[in-house]
Amino acid sequence: MGSGASKNTEEEEEDDCSNGGGGGQLYVSLKMENSKVQGELTPHIYGSVPVIGSWDPSKALPLLRESASISELSFVVPPDHETLDFKFLLKPKNGNTPCIVEEGENRLLTGGSLQSGDARVALFKLEGDVVLEFRVFINADRVSPFDLAASWRAYRENFQPSTVRGIPDVSINPDSTAVENCPSESLELDLEHYEVPAPAPSAHSYLVYAADNAENPRSLSASGSFVNDSTPRAALNSPKDSGVSSDGSPSAKEMKVIVPDSLDAYSVSGVLSPFQQKDGQRGLFVDRGVGSPRLAKSVSASSFSVDLKLDAQSKNSMPAAAGAVAAAAVADQMLGPKEDRHLAIVLVGLPARGKTFTAAKLTRYLRWLGHDTKHFNVGKYRRLKHGVNPAADFFRADNPEGIAARTEVAALAMEDMIGWMQDGGQIGIFDATNSTRDRRNMLMKMAEGKCKIIFLETLCNDERIIERNIRLKIQQSPDYAEETDFEAGVRDFRGRLANYEKVYEPVEEGSYIKMIDMVSGNGGQIQVNNISGYLPGRIVFFLVNTHLTPRPILLTRHGESMDNVRGRTGGDSVISESGKIYAKKLANFVEKRLKNEKAASIWTSTLQRTILTAGSIVGFPKVQWRALDEINSGVCDGMTYEEIKKNMPEEYESRRKDKLRYRYPRGESYLDVIQRLEPVIIELERQRAPVVVIAHQAVLRALYAYFADRPLKEIPQIEMPLHTIIEIQMGVSGVQEKRYKLMD
Repeated sequence: MGSGASKNTEEEEEDDCSNGGGGGQLYVSLKMENSKVQGELTPHIYGSVPVIGSWDPSKALPLLRESASISELSFVVPPDHETLDFKFLLKPKNGNTPCIVEEGENRLLTGGSLQSGDARVALFKLEGDVVLEFRVFINADRVSPFDLAASWRAYRENFQPSTVRGIPDVSINPDSTAVENCPSESLELDLEHYEVPAPAPSAHSYLVYAADNAENPRSLSASGSFVNDSTPRAALNSPKDSGVSSDGSPSAKEMKVIVPDSLDAYSVSGVLSPFQQKDGQRGLFVDRGVGSPRLAKSVSASSFSVDLKLDAQSKNSMPAAAGAVAAAAVADQMLGPKEDRHLAIVLVGLPARGKTFTAAKLTRYLRWLGHDTKHFNVGKYRRLKHGVNPAADFFRADNPEGIAARTEVAALAMEDMIGWMQDGGQIGIFDATNSTRDRRNMLMKMAEGKCKIIFLETLCNDERIIERNIRLKIQQSPDYAEETDFEAGVRDFRGRLANYEKVYEPVEEGSYIKMIDMVSGNGGQIQVNNISGYLPGRIVFFLVNTHLTPRPILLTRHGESMDNVRGRTGGDSVISESGKIYAKKLANFVEKRLKNEKAASIWTSTLQRTILTAGSIVGFPKVQWRALDEINSGVCDGMTYEEIKKNMPEEYESRRKDKLRYRYPRGESYLDVIQRLEPVIIELERQRAPVVVIAHQAVLRALYAYFADRPLKEIPQIEMPLHTIIEIQMGVSGVQEKRYKLMD
């Protein structure tokens, strides 16, 4: 089989290439037999590409001993291969003795057949005119790419058994005899000297104030209805001019929004597509892979269909996801009421209780699972409509102008969210205090028949945490960007908070989730009422496991493996010499970086290249996760991308067109990987101590996309270099990133 060299081959980016030829390959077996051969002479072969590529006897390939008298060399070539030019030779075990080349002309192999004269015998002249005769056998069989990959895996398993079998799933210091570091394997400099620039933050990075990452008001495009007036006093409009009627509900005139035109047509390739049949029944195409073309047929349909159009309602509830998420979408679409196809999570709580942080974190999680989710922050609407830095009196309950202005922007944000849902969105996170029953009743009335509302109330009784949040608010909020006196800002915010506390009414209506003292990381409780369905259940489970305890998460690929060197996908090979050096450098790094973190842990996959990379790290528990195994490349496991392109051009082209949804035959897609990584994400969120994750390129791309809030479509292209550590710092201020490159 052909070989290549690559540092980045487990799931690497491919250049656009034309398709190669199809068909199988020729599996050629060359055998030599001589029952009298001396043990000190071993048969070899040398010659032209692609068998050897060199006529230098020192680079000749040995024939492997099949039995006491037979040696064999096997290789794979295309059926229309160029003529192969080669000869046999005998190599003495004593390297100082010259090699013995067979007599006669070079052998020529064409189409799996030898073309030379007496092709069945190889003659070697020894000292004293002694002639040694070998019988030569050749067999060429055409094999499919599937059989080829299977035979390669079987060969690798038999030739080089795993060196880590039998290691328990959870262990601590399994190797007490750590290899001593040599100078090339130690970190001579401080850690900051190995730091390299991280990629530019995404549009939803937590390096800025979380509310600023919320959606921009669509109402800005409505003519004359939404103007950014930077004058704080602009907020003090009368009810007549506020767009809010005397009963507190928004007027129809001011609630106008502009939405895009009709939906574009959808193709079923790689999506979950309900479609209308002429008799009114629905057929369902439920397949997340886009490998080979697949068709769906309704019970009453007379012909297959592959080019379908989705109506707005069908599109809205279909996430770009796999597994349970896709199945839940089908159930909601087929069985659930219309409004259940869209979900609004409405935050409730006093200021400085972590609402915006919770909203941003939940948005990130749901997007990563494949749900079309957006975060609507009413404070952002207020700042754009009425300016920044309003006085605390603006939030008084006895200020009718302030009440009208705040009700107006809340209604605008809600209308924007509902309009976005009707245009294809699935889950809206509505971020505001929503501290009175009147405000919540207004939102429920606006959502009636359009989306399902679940209130998410955050309650905190820990004065220490509230004080910390207030000070973070003054540091980060645009409301106080122009405030030069920090303590004056704190006093103003306390006045705003006191105004809200006077009229605050806890949630007791509808469906709700109450998070009580959950942000402290020291327990707390969560209460739910009238919550049912797959997605609300996943949201509750996620919220139960989140907290704000600062801790680093270190992500790194395993050290370079032998399959990386050969350019082969998947497999379970050991690490190369460079990989072994990185393993020791990584152990050195972990020792320095986590020297005061006694509760840290090391997570690996069950494949030996990650376990061997973690082998030099001592002092921390090591946990093996099957969920961290590399993407399953199915029948393509063990092949190079060039071999896939040549032998399976349709699969190669399908993968090139859509790496996110492409599923290897009998293997996985990136969406499948995301689904199996969800328990890993939940456990990483639950951990309160540092974690080092040693895994694989496709897996780390998916994990990194979660923390960096990268769109699903970008995951297959995320750079994840070898021998580099990505440190994700999680805490109350969000997620920040550092990168360390320990070696090239």
